[in-house]
Parts: sequence; structure tokens; C-alpha cells
Amino acid sequence: MLLFVDELTNVDFSFLHPDRGLLGETWLASTELDGALDEQGMVCDFGIVKKTLRNWLDETLDHCLLVPRHSPKLTLLEEDEYISLRWRFGDQELSCRSPAQAITLIDATEINAESVAEWSIQQLRALLPNTIERLSLDFSTEALGDDAFYHYSHGLKKHAGNCQRIAHGHRSRIQIWRNGIRDKSLEQSWAQRWYDIYLGSDFDLSGDQNGQLSFAYQSDQGHFDISLPAKCCELLPTDTTVEWIACYIAGQLQKAEPDASFKVRAFEGIGKGAVYQV
Repeated sequence: MLLFVDELTNVDFSFLHPDRGLLGETWLASTELDGALDEQGMVCDFGIVKKTLRNWLDETLDHCLLVPRHSPKLTLLEEDEYISLRWRFGDQELSCRSPAQAITLIDATEINAESVAEWSIQQLRALLPNTIERLSLDFSTEALGDDAFYHYSHGLKKHAGNCQRIAHGHRSRIQIWRNGIRDKSLEQSWAQRWYDIYLGSDFDLSGDQNGQLSFAYQSDQGHFDISLPAKCCELLPTDTTVEWIACYIAGQLQKAEPDASFKVRAFEGIGKGAVYQV
């Protein structure tokens, strides 16, 4: 008997891409469980499945940096409670040092939906009832049609939860109205501008040399450092919450066209975000 849960939850994270570098992403997680019926006539209680999988995904993938442990592009140093790494992509390089809980090392040479699902299933088997004979896990992206979207990574040092991690991210749509009319050309322009962007706060900037920008801060979970090519970054004069992101985009648009009015609907992953009008 097969039990399924479609779109059980979504995970927002960043990962190391072999060509694009640091990439913010959002995946929907769905699952199927195959097993024999128990004395209740059930493969497994839906409540148990949902709680177990959601908790594990929240703790292990969500708001983490996913790193392919076996990639030749990776140089890795595991210290007591910290992980330091260097990642080469093309002729560029990034580095990061974070508390170990902020980085998930995947036993794979590349991060993609299939490799992460395969690794996750191996970790999850021991957590599920023994009536489950087979577990499958599917990660997919939100269907956005022709809506513009970008991938961004960031860290929010003032956040009490896992958003404080310096390298987590989202795949997010962007909607813009100019003088009350939806302007898809502006949306596409921002999608291109922030194709694979790292959004950093100028007050967290710790270095700017040789074409690299470095950011560092101390938060509740520990000390975080990251260094990336400057062309992969955009500096904001504020924190990089989705509220400030919406304000920033609207402000940039009005600076370019002072006589026009703008409404920006900026998403943070799936189904949530902020709206700002100028």
C-alpha cells in the first residue's frame, strides 16, 4: 500500500553550484511511503509522517547552506563547532566560515533535487515506523508560469531564529506596478539583476579588495564570515529582510523615474513577502 503527502512543506536554503556559485533556492517537498497495513488499517499515521518529516527537513535543510562533500571544487575544514570552506566556480572563488549547525554536508558531488533526496532518505529511514518498507522524497520548485523570479542569499544577524545564518536563501518571484499598471519588463530587469545575488548589509561589510566583498557578524548562534566576488553581491543600506528588500527595489525604481509611482510585491520563497509603494 502506498501513502503519499503532496507538498508536505517547503525548504528555503542556499547551496554551492559548480558554475553559478552561491545560489538561494526554495523547494517544495513531497513524499511517498510504501508499506504493509497495521492493525488500524493504516501504513502509517499521517500525523506522525508529517511531524517527523517536517521536523527533520526544518532542522537539516531549511535555512542551511547545502554543500556537496565530495565535489573536487570544495576545500573543507571541519573544526570543533565550526565549518570553514572554499568553493571554486569557473575562475572565481567564495569562502565561508559558519557554526556547523548552519551548514549541511551532503554525501554527493553536486547539489540537486535528486542527490539531496537520495541522501535525505538515507537519514530518514531510521526515524520512521518499521511498517514503512520504502520511502521516496521529491523536491520540486514552485510553478511560476511566466512570472519573473530571482535567487538570492543573505543573512539576518538580528534574527532570533535560523534566518541569522549568513548563507541561506530563497527562490522568489517579483511583481512591480508602474503608475498602477503591471510592468513585466521591470520585473524581468530585476530578475536579471539579481539572478544569483548575495544581498549584504553595508554595515556588515568587513572587507573590499581584489574584487571580493567580505561580510562578517556575530549573532546568537555564533560568528559568521563569508567572502564572494563583488559582482555576485549587492549592498543594501539596511538589513536584508523582505520588507527592506521591497523598500529598496521601490526606491531604486523611483530614483530612476522620480515622476512615476511604483508598487513592489517582493516574495520571500513561496507564498509570503512584503509590499511597498512609493
